[in-house]
Amino acid sequence: MKKTKVATEKPTAIDLFSGCGGLTQGLREAGFNVLAAVELDPLAAATYALNHRDVVLYNRDIRTVTAAEIESVCGLEAGQLDLLAGCPPCQGFSRLTHNNKRQRLDDPRNRLIDDVGRLVRALLPKVVMLENVPALTQYTRYLEFKRELRRLGYNISDQVLNVADFGVPQRRRRLVVLASRVGKIDHLQSPDTRRTVRDAIGDLPAAGESGDPLHDIVESRSARVRAMIQAIPKNGGSRSSLPPTFALKCHESSDGFYDVYGRMNWDDVSPTITGGCINPSKGRFLHPEADRAITLREAALLQTFPARYKFALTRGKYAVAEMIGNALPPAFSRAQASAIRKHLSTSSPIA
Repeated sequence: MKKTKVATEKPTAIDLFSGCGGLTQGLREAGFNVLAAVELDPLAAATYALNHRDVVLYNRDIRTVTAAEIESVCGLEAGQLDLLAGCPPCQGFSRLTHNNKRQRLDDPRNRLIDDVGRLVRALLPKVVMLENVPALTQYTRYLEFKRELRRLGYNISDQVLNVADFGVPQRRRRLVVLASRVGKIDHLQSPDTRRTVRDAIGDLPAAGESGDPLHDIVESRSARVRAMIQAIPKNGGSRSSLPPTFALKCHESSDGFYDVYGRMNWDDVSPTITGGCINPSKGRFLHPEADRAITLREAALLQTFPARYKFALTRGKYAVAEMIGNALPPAFSRAQASAIRKHLSTSSPIA
């Protein structure tokens, strides 16, 4: 594998569990030189490569990636890397899984945090940033991960943040772990720069005729579902406003999930964009005005991906929706990375 030349004028970073590239996009927007990334899923890796061609990409299981090969390919020695960042798969810590203790403990993805620790021990980056769902804080392996970082001389701060407070037009609570061996590190104070659904997607052309394949994929719904969607009030309406004749059988026996078949509100943030974001039966994913679910491009914009960000469609639209929903919003990672970059420029090694 060809070696990457380290750009000395920019702080360096490596992205673990990179997915389709949301974290890397934010890091690069904040001025980091992302040297390498690791991603197991072939479709996510293909999407990553479409947008970040100059980054060394390991399309492999992280358990097979060694610090020695990263150092060799990236031209690094232990202690030189500025930032090691990653978002281990969070499905094993999700709210629904968290209620199933056996499934939560047995999910093999939960153990991938051990490989983050393995790479930290060998690479000794100046700063580590980890992002995940809040439930991670209750996991014993996470507690051991923090103890190991402290033994290595890292100062740690972890905090649950809402991405809506950092310019992302959606509600999404994430645990952000910061660890530094070059000084005390604190989380960025929320600038409370709220953006709305209108800010993100209000200026898009009509879906179906834009020339953007992510915005033009045609929906296929039954006549009854189409009629139900048309009857839901515009700009924030929900299925609770519908007459009983539109009630779906699957909803008659459930008092929960009120947001399904709900519309987004133009002047509010969106709900959390998930892997089901183009399916109105999965949440409040109907367009504020148009009688359809949001498109893949609208979902990506609500996640703050650039308007021209490319996504590989080789496995169909639902696989792309899953990638978008699993991504870390670039605007959120850019805000955190900007604070880390300032920390790196003003801190000195701990005595």
